[in-house]
Formats: sequence, C-alpha cells, structure tokens
Amino acid sequence: MTASTSSQKIGFIGLGIMGAPMATHLADAGHTLFVNTRGPIPDTLEGRATVCGNATEVTQKSDIVFLMLPDTPDVELVLFGEGGVAAGLAKGKIVVDCSSIDPIATKEFARKIVAQGCGYIDAPVSGGEVGAKAASLTIMCGGDEGTFGTVRPLLEKMGKNVTLVGGNGDGQVTKVANQIIVALNIAAVSEALVFASKAGADPAKVRQALMGGFASSRILEVHGERMIKRTFAPGFRISLHQKDLNLAMQSARSLGVALPQTAGAAQLMNACAALGHGQSDHSALVRALEALAQHPVAPDAS
Repeated sequence: MTASTSSQKIGFIGLGIMGAPMATHLADAGHTLFVNTRGPIPDTLEGRATVCGNATEVTQKSDIVFLMLPDTPDVELVLFGEGGVAAGLAKGKIVVDCSSIDPIATKEFARKIVAQGCGYIDAPVSGGEVGAKAASLTIMCGGDEGTFGTVRPLLEKMGKNVTLVGGNGDGQVTKVANQIIVALNIAAVSEALVFASKAGADPAKVRQALMGGFASSRILEVHGERMIKRTFAPGFRISLHQKDLNLAMQSARSLGVALPQTAGAAQLMNACAALGHGQSDHSALVRALEALAQHPVAPDAS
C-alpha cells in the first residue's frame, strides 16, 4: 500500500463532537465522503457527504473507513454486528479506528479485520473539540507501516502530530497513557486553584502568575481559565474521561501495575458524575474538589 494525496472514497462512522469536524476536514480536502451516524448530519457536511443506512453500506462504497465512537462495545458492534463494517469489507480496504477504546480488544478487532485481507490502524486522538476543529489533533497510531503510509495523508488533514507508535493496540496504549497525564494535570490545577481561592487569593491572578513559571501547562492555560470563568460546556466530557481512566485501571490490573494517582483522579471523575456533571467538560473535575472544600474557585454565572 502506498500513500496517495488524490481524492479518495472515504467512509466516516460517528459524527459527534469530535467526528464531525474531523470528517469535515476530509471533505474540505476534496475527498468523497460516505457517512453514518446516530444523530443528525452536521451542517458542515450537508450536501457534501452521502448518508448511508448502515456501516455495511458505508464500507461497500469506501476504500478507507474511519470510526469515531464512544467506547469499546460501540466499536465492536459497528465492526461486527448486523449491518456492520465487516460485512462490507473486500480485500485491500482499510479500517481506521480513531475511538479511544480497550487496547486488548483492539488487537482482537485488528486480527479479525486483517484476516479478511484488509488493513487496520488504531488511531486514537487527543486535543478535544478545539483540536478537532483546528485540525491540530495529536494522533497516536498502531498498525503496520504500509497501511499507516496509506492513511497518513488523511490523518494529517485532521492532526498535526501523527505518529506510528508500533503494532495494532499500541496506539490505544498511548492514548490511555495520554489520558492518565491529562487527568492528573487537571486534578493538580483544580487543587491549586481551590487552595488559592479558599486562602483568599484571586484565582485568576494566581493562574496568571503561574503561567510564567515551571508550573505552566496547556491544562493550566485552557482548563484553568475554564475553572475560573465557569465555562464547562463539553469539549471532552467527564463521562468519556471516566471511561478512559477505567481502561487504564483495567489494563493496570492485568499488567500488575500500580497506578495510585490515576485511581485518585478516577474517583474524582466518579464524584463529579455522581454530582450530576458527567456531561460537563472534564475541566469540571474541579467541582468535586470544590464540594469537598465547600468553596468554589469562582461563583457560577447567574
């Protein structure tokens, strides 16, 4: 398989917060799109993509099929359930799963797809809704080099940092590692701002001061501002980060690895969900710490 920059027949299944802008970038690049999604077709793809009745039809009409779905069972159903991708495959087609799912299950999914004479790349992404819209996602890939070479030009329409980490499943391992780091950083920023605010300091000015030092981070920049301004509309929902941290803990148990800080962050995510914030942005993790302190970083907008 060789890389190509010419127009291709591309399938895209899952046009949610992340999938919609990702697919739109492919349409902007001149590719022919065949799509299927549970919700309405986004305005950015109206008249620019052919809507198919199921995943089988998408796959039959496409050479490369992208998935952007919430969780492992969703991917398994779309791949192998009735009307799924597997039923529409022909030799030489490629499946690219951009969902964030179980690395062990990913290896089994890949094995089944490859057995049909097709290529499989796990390509989970990081960067949230902002990165998806800006085509600046980090994309972590697992698969063979030939298949990766074929899909890389397409991935580069959606992201700026596209890396082949290793074989199938290694992309998902990398994404789990990413989500551990992000969750712990959100928890750290949350604790710092709750502490500063309860101590009587202006959290906005504390954040501004910290942005100039060694504590500076993308999380402090973006999510610290969200915590202060109380803008928790989801770019990446707490419920999805819960899922990712559950994957981390499940994998850690199977590997015999202790992840004590990850476990703590997972419990804070669980607390947020229990408080009714599961559909908020993951920066709303701060609400769990605010509840424990009986003190908000800043008042909610009226």
